[in-house]
Amino acid sequence: MRAKTRNVFFALLGVAGLVLKGHYSGPYQQAVHSYGGNIAASFAVYYVVALLPLPPRFEKLLTAGLALAVVELFEALNGFGVMTNVYDPVDFAANAVGIALALAADIMASGISRRRSHHGEQTASETARLPTCPQPLLRRLRRRELGP
Repeated sequence: MRAKTRNVFFALLGVAGLVLKGHYSGPYQQAVHSYGGNIAASFAVYYVVALLPLPPRFEKLLTAGLALAVVELFEALNGFGVMTNVYDPVDFAANAVGIALALAADIMASGISRRRSHHGEQTASETARLPTCPQPLLRRLRRRELGP
């Protein structure tokens, strides 16, 4: 799966968690209803930030830092004046947990993708870089296979 597609998928997964957390009923229901939205929204924000063109050397670290800054500022500045926000200091920790989960998922997904490409499954960009056989050489090889 390409990185951009993966990032959009995980961002939408975070949004789904945010939308569906109100329907949760089970163990730790109060905690999920109070902080699940922070974790899910932070998770989604990480993957939205991951869509930005960042230097590859520190891409994941920059993504995590920028995403954490966005969600913590949102919390500290009362929803940027766009949304009402009830101040709760635990929300800051829940935001950090969401970013940490997203970073862990990103590292694992990148590792799986990298392993697949090193074990015979080629990505589209790798296939495009494969050398092609010139037509005259290909004809000579075929004649040798078919000839006496």
